[in-house]
Amino acid sequence: MGISTALQLEDEFEVADQPAGPCVMVVFGAAGDLTRRKLVPALYNLAKEKLLPRNFAVLGVSVDELNTDQFREQLTQFLQDKDHTTEAWEWFTGRLNYLQGDFADPNTYAQLAARLGELDREHATEGNYLFYLATAPKFFAQIVHQLGESGLVREENGHWRRVVIEKPFGHDLHSCSALNADIKDVLAEDQIYRIDHYLGIETVQNLLVFRFSNSIFEPIWNQRFIDHVQMSNAETVGVE
Repeated sequence: MGISTALQLEDEFEVADQPAGPCVMVVFGAAGDLTRRKLVPALYNLAKEKLLPRNFAVLGVSVDELNTDQFREQLTQFLQDKDHTTEAWEWFTGRLNYLQGDFADPNTYAQLAARLGELDREHATEGNYLFYLATAPKFFAQIVHQLGESGLVREENGHWRRVVIEKPFGHDLHSCSALNADIKDVLAEDQIYRIDHYLGIETVQNLLVFRFSNSIFEPIWNQRFIDHVQMSNAETVGVE
């Protein structure tokens, strides 16, 4: 894409609304299934609706041996059944970037800091960073610790830093409490965003409301009359 075309796209792709200010979204585990199936399609939908700020970029971090062009091509091929021939797709993919690195290696975070500085200058993202942990749970505390050691989650000079931790947030109360203690050693509470679909599943909550608010079912929905409960969730995607 030539410079003149890029400038034309910038002029034509006006943002209808900006619910958030300029920022770089750093996705740890960017080569994984969650990023391909959920995060990138969701971000692209926001781009199509013009709900992403103009000064925005995505930086994927993973151990896979990819460069930025290969990362963009990989996502394009994966989403080939989507409508990604639009100006929104060109605008969006122009903001996708990639950094290869080991989550346990401090050098990865030094490279990350340098790359974020480049993206700040390139996209005027003003030093605001959102770190999204789309990784295996064993890396959660490790990544947060490394971000703290590198100073990347330090909020100063008006810059904000946030960390989103994708499910599962522990596998029981003890592991949840331990993970919470680990990340709060580094982050303030208002910097932490926890996502766990299993802890807040609405279907189960709705069943409880339905039982206790209905005088017909409440007396008989108990262990004396119900042998067992089975829930099936039919999906097109397998356990892979």
